[in-house]
Amino acid sequence: MEVKLVARTLELIELFAHARRPMPLTELAQGLGAPMSSCLALVRTLVARGYLYEVRRRAGYYPTAKLHALAGQILAGDPWLERVRPRLLALRDAVDETVMLGKIQDGAVVFLDVVESTQPVHYAARPGERRPLHTSSVAKAILARLPAAEREHVLAAAQYTRYTDSTLTTRDALLADVARAAERGWASNVGESVVDLTGLAVALDLGGEWYALCLAGPTPRVWGQHEAKLVHMQAAAEAIRRDREG
Repeated sequence: MEVKLVARTLELIELFAHARRPMPLTELAQGLGAPMSSCLALVRTLVARGYLYEVRRRAGYYPTAKLHALAGQILAGDPWLERVRPRLLALRDAVDETVMLGKIQDGAVVFLDVVESTQPVHYAARPGERRPLHTSSVAKAILARLPAAEREHVLAAAQYTRYTDSTLTTRDALLADVARAAERGWASNVGESVVDLTGLAVALDLGGEWYALCLAGPTPRVWGQHEAKLVHMQAAAEAIRRDREG
């Protein structure tokens, strides 16, 4: 269950990330769907703590560099993700598509890190984004490796919303695809979440915790060369395992 004030604070940060410009209080309140009084109290608190500043009187608010500095300190304290990132960059360059590291968390897939493709048309995502279980190649790759009881526990949170004509909208259909993933050692999402978008994933057992490497991009590009791309993904997964053990 979300804590409303925390959720609203995070949504405010995301508003600025999306707009990338100063915003007046009225626009912030509209973007948050919050009363002006509540938004004013939130903004004043963030100003007092040094996270926002008023560009000039009545010209709107914008985040200071404090949030960026703290985020950098936090990232620097995560040595494992720092070691994984060069592997993600190398994989991105090898497959020429957006690549992600993800895991299942609280009934959804969460992307822990993302390296976007440099191609003009590519899949765009950000670290921290969440995806539904039933349309995610990351989820399928991980579910294929879990014991039956743990898999059932995870799937209790699944919501089988239809997004395209290819979406798997039942538990049985999803489990059948998970079984195929277990047999071949990799999972896919071919147009199940977005038409003409394909994702491929391979699972990673890192110290008893399951993660997955994933790539995504336009279906003609990804599915047309999926065998070659999977070779690079499996090599990257093995390199990350070795790095973790070392």
